[in-house]
Amino acid sequence: MGPVVLGGKPWSNGNVLDADPAARVLGVRRGMPLGSAHRLVPEATFLDADPEADRAELEAAFERLAGFSPAVAGTAEPSDLAFGLLEAQIDGLEGLWGPEPELVRRVGKALEPLLAGAPRAGIAGTRFAATVAALAAEPGTLISVPPGAEATFLQPLPASLLTPDADIRARLRRFGLRRIGQVAELAASALVARFGEEGARIGSRSRGQEVDPFRPRRAPERLLLGLPMEPAVAELEAIRFVLRRLAVALGANLAARGLAAEKGRLRLELDLAFARAGTPAELVVESRFPEPTADPEAIERLLLAKLERTPPIAAVARLELELNGASPAAGQQLPLFVPQALHGARLAWQLARLALTYGEDRIRRVELLDPDAPLPEHRWGWRDIGTRAP
Repeated sequence: MGPVVLGGKPWSNGNVLDADPAARVLGVRRGMPLGSAHRLVPEATFLDADPEADRAELEAAFERLAGFSPAVAGTAEPSDLAFGLLEAQIDGLEGLWGPEPELVRRVGKALEPLLAGAPRAGIAGTRFAATVAALAAEPGTLISVPPGAEATFLQPLPASLLTPDADIRARLRRFGLRRIGQVAELAASALVARFGEEGARIGSRSRGQEVDPFRPRRAPERLLLGLPMEPAVAELEAIRFVLRRLAVALGANLAARGLAAEKGRLRLELDLAFARAGTPAELVVESRFPEPTADPEAIERLLLAKLERTPPIAAVARLELELNGASPAAGQQLPLFVPQALHGARLAWQLARLALTYGEDRIRRVELLDPDAPLPEHRWGWRDIGTRAP
């Protein structure tokens, strides 16, 4: 099997989510358009992504890592360039888990089944140096930078590691600054004069100084509530009545704490007394919301629309609603003199319901890619609606 690129088919408008070493050697990078990756490696195998599965796998990895350290950071969003990077503070944990190599061995053993491979590990006094150490390590191995030796460790490494900005990387090469040690020798004022604010950051990183403070992630909350249905019923209208009670109760709980849920999961326990042989004991319907919400009506309508596509084939004896990914609700600034502006916030929900009604492959949205592109077909592209807003 030749090079492998993850993200979708080359004729789609998506971006590369990941690539194997063979594709990376040929120039494929995360975040680049799939069409560009295909031009670099036309013989590669392009695989469709499964964001939901990837997100669930990494959330499980974060949960497992939290068993070793109370402070864990990272993102579980597959489209983020930092996806796959798990950070943990380990200061003061030697007495609990042993020295650093033993701690890394334990963490690696716990994460390996979830990540389908041995993770690479790096330890340093700064987040940047620890990340670079992990990138330089072989799978299943540890690179530990002694305290205060971050600048020495970084000195011989490529200067392109200092910033994700492609333009600044190119300018560093034009100035002959190919090693981090060369950047560290320059005055901070000279870097700021040539590279702006990013110049100050790359200067601090090159000298082994902390730039980005460690901010532990808040584990998403899960709320679960269930009600029995006596007697068991199969009519959707009766199911809708109970679903609304559950959605109102959980939505009020979220709203009272200023939270919003990202995903809903509806579990129906079926009464098999008069069901045909082989009927499953439960039916599960789940959907990621177009935007985080605590609105019970929106939650009810979306989950019910999905349930109508696969209605229960036996009477329902119990209904459970679980809201996952509860996080602080984000506010929305609305124009003062445009009362209809709130309707635009509901567009994603309307599109999600249309996708459930007519099929997700039949509803599309237009996204502006590059309004100034010389070719019209490069200025915009079609995007799937799914049940999640971009």
